[in-house]
Amino acid sequence: MQGGRIRVLSLGEMAEVERQLEADFDVQRAGAADLPRVLEEDGPAFRAIATRGRDRIDAAFLGRLPALEIIANFGVGYDSIDVSAASRRGIVVTNTPDVLNDEVADFAVALLLATVRRLPQADRFVREGRWLSGNFPLGPTLRDRTVGLIGMGRIGKRIARRLSAFEVPIVYHSRTPQADVAYRHYPDLRAMANDVDTLVAIVPGGSATRHLVDASVLAALGPRGIFINVARGSVVDQPALIDALRSGKVFAAGLDVFADEPRVPQALLELDNVVLLPHIGSATHHTRGLMGRLVVDNLRSWFAGRGPLTPVPETPWRQGDR
Repeated sequence: MQGGRIRVLSLGEMAEVERQLEADFDVQRAGAADLPRVLEEDGPAFRAIATRGRDRIDAAFLGRLPALEIIANFGVGYDSIDVSAASRRGIVVTNTPDVLNDEVADFAVALLLATVRRLPQADRFVREGRWLSGNFPLGPTLRDRTVGLIGMGRIGKRIARRLSAFEVPIVYHSRTPQADVAYRHYPDLRAMANDVDTLVAIVPGGSATRHLVDASVLAALGPRGIFINVARGSVVDQPALIDALRSGKVFAAGLDVFADEPRVPQALLELDNVVLLPHIGSATHHTRGLMGRLVVDNLRSWFAGRGPLTPVPETPWRQGDR
């Protein structure tokens, strides 16, 4: 411990965040290999966690941190954190919304276009010298498609705004209709999938959305169907998606997220009708810098007595609590 400063446990892969935190806090990085030792030796001393969301923080984990007050998550999704368990302990959880909305929305549209127009496949066609033997085959277009958004939160609305410039019909599925959204709302996802030919998933992960896109939804989407996932790998039944892609039950998919990252099934790697990306929706220097700064600012604000800046909806803290 350095001069009695507040102890922060960093779960790694956030070098710039750690550098900023070290100006005000005593930061201890712990990777997967040394985390058990760090928790055993210093668990009672930590009052905060900074995390990339790759380590499961459940009730047992929290039980080893009796002084913990706040968990600052680097990213908008926080399904790796048992927020209910944290709430029972009065532990605040924060994330990094808004600062990545435009980046992810840009990326989602880019992935959709790359999948529809088969841009990675065309790139390989040129690199492998096949253009010398004939033209790349004609493919599908966005022009005659209807896009169904699974989720209409902050990022979903930004995606819809961008897609509106392409003059394609847009509809959406969410638990409740959005009062400020003019697009048609479908309370039933399968019904929406039946009426569209393109699905874009942008919903939080977790038990409420696990396998939301299952075999029946993919069957409803049909053989012209294109599925884009910039949400979480858990949102789709991955084996059912592989089967649908193999059998032609759906036409193609563009995936930035997977069920067990970074392990992508060999069956997906072998398919030519899927675009595979390594979870890079927000991965630019600009946006990751803003996200990291918000992680730091949440911790600084909390320990300065001003409360968290961006608490997640389920967190126990409310304005005026501190």
